[in-house]
Amino acid sequence: MWHPVDRKTYAAYGFGLMGFKYALDAALIWQVAGVRWKPFDYLNPLWSARQQLLEGAPAWLAPGLVVITLPFLWIGVNLTLRRAVSAGISAWTCLLFFVPGVNYVWMLALCFLPPRSTRTRPAGAPPSPSSPQVDERLTSALLGVAASIGITLVTVGIGVYLKRSYSTGLFLGVPFTIGYISSYIYNRGQVRPVGESVIIALTSVTIAGGALVVFALEGIVCTVMALPIAFALAWPGALVGRLVARQSVEPGAGVGLALLAPLLVAVEPRPAPPAHEVVTVVEIAAPPDVVWRHVVTFPELPPPTELLFRVGVAAPTRARIVGSGVGATRYCDFTTGSFVEPVTAWEPARLLAFDIVTQAPPMTEWSPYREVNPPHLDGYFRATHGEFRLTPLPGGHTRLEGRTRYVVDMFPQRYWTLPAGRIVAAIHERVLRHIAALAEEDISR
Repeated sequence: MWHPVDRKTYAAYGFGLMGFKYALDAALIWQVAGVRWKPFDYLNPLWSARQQLLEGAPAWLAPGLVVITLPFLWIGVNLTLRRAVSAGISAWTCLLFFVPGVNYVWMLALCFLPPRSTRTRPAGAPPSPSSPQVDERLTSALLGVAASIGITLVTVGIGVYLKRSYSTGLFLGVPFTIGYISSYIYNRGQVRPVGESVIIALTSVTIAGGALVVFALEGIVCTVMALPIAFALAWPGALVGRLVARQSVEPGAGVGLALLAPLLVAVEPRPAPPAHEVVTVVEIAAPPDVVWRHVVTFPELPPPTELLFRVGVAAPTRARIVGSGVGATRYCDFTTGSFVEPVTAWEPARLLAFDIVTQAPPMTEWSPYREVNPPHLDGYFRATHGEFRLTPLPGGHTRLEGRTRYVVDMFPQRYWTLPAGRIVAAIHERVLRHIAALAEEDISR
């Protein structure tokens, strides 16, 4: 039965649970990491800020804190939903519970808003005896969304922040589980149409992706890129969730199936990623000895105008070298930092090859926050080796070939290597065009 929540009850439970959770988190962090967890640290929702404070703590601590948060999250959403309805406000506003900063303001406002009956009846009229009502479908849908966000945060915490792996379980298990649990909860009390169940699942996936962004766990660009996979897998998850609900499975068993994704992420191995290579070729109207000078080092490139670089992908800006021959170190500067490239082959006017031992982040992620450093920017795309090959052509021209070997340590490989290969090719094209322009300008003088 649906029971409304009044202001006093909401405030008592809200502040009480908040104080209890802060004490629980602070005690655990002090015991395990020796760090004082101040109230402001607790109120700060950004995961990146918490990571900095917990640097050096055991890897399991941050995901463990997420797991501890789940029951509080569920209770908080449930209470906020019922209090909003009691105050005569749309139940959908309970989703503000997940918006950093806004959530505290909204919960505080709910502590003061009077019941709907006192706000809507004319002056002097007797109070209405009826309790606020809410559509059971809406309640089930919103609780399904809340469960989806919880599953997402736990699984990302375990897979990405504990195991440092963008794995099969993360990209396949999480979207399927979101579709399953949201549809299961939506159909648990009463089986509803397939179309509605699928819509709830897709909505849950979208909101869960948004939660990763607002909690600074991921950036906008990569979240949007992952959504097509998530939508495709949430669809069958929704069908399975509806089927399980129809079979009248015990609630504990039905909900327990949603734990398969975090369990799979926790135990699955991390295989070595395969290597890939991109080759780009240009013909330059200049002889190899002239082109060589600009291959080894080249001055500042003009600001990038290509859309790919304007959305945040790192763009090369110049190349410089310290020393000469094998053993020299080449530095290729990008808009996000420098690549350090020890030279492994030096054949003037023929071949320059180098390993890549240090690289800058491959992109600057879009985010509502000034700085966000999602884990996928740290080593999950790695360029490992590069080469420039020069071949003389008739008429004093040169065939310049750029090669880069790289790995993408993210599942599914076939999906993520498509944009990765295009990014490498765009970098090649930008650099090779610049070298060609410099060499041809030398010849024209």
